[in-house]
Amino acid sequence: MTSTTRRRALVTGGSGDIGGAICHRLAADGLHVIVHANANRDRAESVVAAIGEAGGSAEAIAFDVADGEAAAAALQALLEGGPVQVLVNNAGVHDDAPMAGMSDAQWKRVIDVSLHGFFHVTRPLLLPMARTRWGRIVSVSSVAAVLGNRGQANYAAAKAALHGASKSLAREMASRGISVNVIAPGVIAGAMTAKVFPPEQVKQMVPAARAGTPDEVAALVGFLCSDAAGYINGQVIGINGGMG
Repeated sequence: MTSTTRRRALVTGGSGDIGGAICHRLAADGLHVIVHANANRDRAESVVAAIGEAGGSAEAIAFDVADGEAAAAALQALLEGGPVQVLVNNAGVHDDAPMAGMSDAQWKRVIDVSLHGFFHVTRPLLLPMARTRWGRIVSVSSVAAVLGNRGQANYAAAKAALHGASKSLAREMASRGISVNVIAPGVIAGAMTAKVFPPEQVKQMVPAARAGTPDEVAALVGFLCSDAAGYINGQVIGINGGMG
């Protein structure tokens, strides 16, 4: 099967721990995966190379999702190759501080990437996707958006906004065979988590007494992007080892 006959999937933030695992899973499921990065295109290229070595199909793309003009230009070029039928909005940044000491820049950048990025990337893909009468949109949120987390009012606000936007978009697109869902991971093992949550703290926080793995998150995304999950729509699904 060539990339021209495979369904195409765009994964924003596809060069990180969770994003990379999602890219590998979707490629293993037979999709042509467009691995997005912002500044670090080399990491996206390394994910593409690993997918190719495993027999999958992928390419890299780089732009800042928070920059509406840059996103529009990149996506217009991408759509010249045909519709993107699977979209995983995984791009996000942390810039933690108690709200009393949070700067305007910290608030705005986190909102820009997670929320405005969702809009900049999703909107251009909707009509081409709708014309195919099949599509899957999954946005990666966080348990922080559900339960709150100290020092993350900006991040929780940005991710919680995805819940409302996705539920509304699901209602708009469902009759076109498009599902729109959100997943809300808890503590997932990776480079960022190891610095923030030592193992003893994870055991206290998480009923499962361990961090989740990027592959476990990717398995959920893979299912939601499959034909089998077509009737799951407008949902926020936690993957957090029982945290809430």
